[in-house]
Parts: sequence; C-alpha cells; structure tokens
Amino acid sequence: MKQGVLLLAHGAPERLEDVESYLTFVRGGRPGSPQIVEEVKRRYQAIGGSSPLLAWTRAQAQALERMLEIPVFFGMRNWHPFIRETMDRVRDAGLERIAAIAMAPQFSELSVGLYIRRTEEARREAGVAAEIRWATSFHDEPLLIEAFAEKLENVAAGRKVLFTAHSLPEKALGPKGRPEDPYVRETRATAAAVAARLGLADWDFAYQSQGLTDDRWLGPTVESCLDRYAAAGIREVVVAPIGFVCDHVETLYDVDVVFRDYAAQRGIFLCRPDALNGSGKFTAALAEVAKRCLA
Repeated sequence: MKQGVLLLAHGAPERLEDVESYLTFVRGGRPGSPQIVEEVKRRYQAIGGSSPLLAWTRAQAQALERMLEIPVFFGMRNWHPFIRETMDRVRDAGLERIAAIAMAPQFSELSVGLYIRRTEEARREAGVAAEIRWATSFHDEPLLIEAFAEKLENVAAGRKVLFTAHSLPEKALGPKGRPEDPYVRETRATAAAVAARLGLADWDFAYQSQGLTDDRWLGPTVESCLDRYAAAGIREVVVAPIGFVCDHVETLYDVDVVFRDYAAQRGIFLCRPDALNGSGKFTAALAEVAKRCLA
C-alpha cells in the first residue's frame, strides 16, 4: 500500500504586501479593517517583514520524509500552498493511505477541527481517493515532551517558568451541554508533562496572543502574570510556549518584543527557549505520530 503524510499549518505571509490578502483568508473571506491591517503589518515589520512559518514547515516536512522514507506533503489553511493546492499533489502521487497531522499538538474544534474540515473539503474537490487517518492530538506524545524539555532545560535553571499556549475565544469552547472541548485540559497537560520531565517546582501557565476582537479570550494573560511576579519580587522569567512547534509572529513578536518589553518595564528579565523548529527529537515525535496513524 502506498502511504504518505500530510502536515497542516496555519500559514503566514512572507511579504508585507500580502498581509491584507492573508487576513482576508483568516477572516473567512471578510476583509480586515484598515486599522487591523496596519497593526498586523507593523507586527510583521518588527520581525523583519515576513514570517518563517512556511520555511520551517517545509524543513520539518523534509526531515520527516527522510526519516520515514515515504512522501510527506504540507499545506496551509490560510496561505500558500493552500491545502487545496497540496491535495492536487497528493492525488497525483497516487497515495492510498495518508497520515494527517495538524501542527498544533493540542486539539480544539477551532484549530485542529477546522483543519480537518478544510482538508476533507479539499479532498473531495481534488478527487483524492486515499484514506485519511487523523492524528487529532499528540499533546502527550513522549518525544514531543522530550523535545520541549530539551529546549527549555537550557534556560530554565533558577528562573520562574511560565508555560503558554495560544488563547482562544471562550465561546469557541462551546456552550454548556455540548461535549467539552479538550483544549484547556490538553494545553495544561503538555505543560505539566514538560515540567515533570525537568523536575520544575516553580512554574505557571497562561494564554498568549489574544485576538484583536471584543470577544472574551482564554486567560490568564501573560501580562497579568508578569504584574503578579513583579509585585512578588520575581526578577527572571522564562516564557515557554508549548502550543507552537516553530517560530512565527506569536513567538518572534508577541514573546520576543511585547512580553520582553512589558517585563523590562517592571524590572523583570524575560527570555524563552528556542522553538522546536528543526529539532531532531521533534521530527522523531512526528514520525511516531504518523506511524500510529498508518499502522
């Protein structure tokens, strides 16, 4: 049986000129306001004018292909190469079974659930006959925990560790009476597993990158934690994102620029571990996840 892997990521613009079009895709076809477009452009300008998300996802796919020795494809939900574009390549490769992995370790209907829906739509439109087996979550994959711990160990000693994951609108987690969205439980479980692996006694958890909307977003925020630490006399903090598997604007801007400046204004030195990016241990984690899907 001819098998392969499909990696799915959010997508991000590689040029400032593309920000407006990118935001239209993020917003489901609705254009962003001029104010939001300019704010997002300013953020990308602050990190050099583009996101490394595509480059890192491509590198991760290539490393996984070398490790598994089967074809590995990747598609983006909100930018090129779109999932629909990638599905044409999957169809032409004649695959019979595909392991599909969203590059978001913890499941939420708003994130991984949306990847699943978009991929199934693209599959039908492209006429892909292959069976798709989903890795809906790998938040507790042992090699993923090892990969995060390996990066964090280099900077954690003697410092307060604040684990973070991307915030979501509270309404996205569903009304009462609907099955619980596991995102909150899984993000905290990943953080707890990494902390346990390193024997960390002094750690905390917050949500970062709340959106530019009036919705209520998951908290606590990183800023509220930093305020609390400053009042307690804590002077060194490590922000350790465990919801992201490579660098992009949420790490390079939100953490390295916004949180670092916010902390410095309160007398706190703030740093973070390197993102997983090209980590060999992370590649091995993806390989284990893919093999379970294909077994």
